[in-house]
Amino acid sequence: MIYSAKVMEHFANPRNVGELADANGIGEIGNAKCGDIMKIYLKIENDIIADVRFKTFGCGAAIATSSMATELIKGKPLSEALKLTNKAVVEALDGLPPVKIHCSVLAEQAIKAAIADYYTRLGIDPTPIVGVIDTDHDHHDHGCGCDECNV
Repeated sequence: MIYSAKVMEHFANPRNVGELADANGIGEIGNAKCGDIMKIYLKIENDIIADVRFKTFGCGAAIATSSMATELIKGKPLSEALKLTNKAVVEALDGLPPVKIHCSVLAEQAIKAAIADYYTRLGIDPTPIVGVIDTDHDHHDHGCGCDECNV
């Protein structure tokens, strides 16, 4: 499997790793098929992502996509972070092998889950804002044609 230099860089030197003790939005997404688990911690102030951290148990692509996704949303308004797509994460990493695209989907969903958690803590129903989150990301269809999409 061939990875881009950016994927290798974010795998070898991931940004924003760890937990945030004062996080006010936490999201966790797992994929039982591949074993990847991503947990995203957000510190949100005035609807801006002031800080973000992640802990990912998974392959190099899962770590790289978590790292890149956190870089792409840090300092951004929630409305912008909610628009982050797995395709944007893949593009920022200069591509991923088709069988690893699901890692970028996990990163996107973990961010949405953390934002949903933030709204829930405020007593606001997150569904109209964030949408439905697939927290048990077993079945996905990101259109890459990999074996998991063809299940």
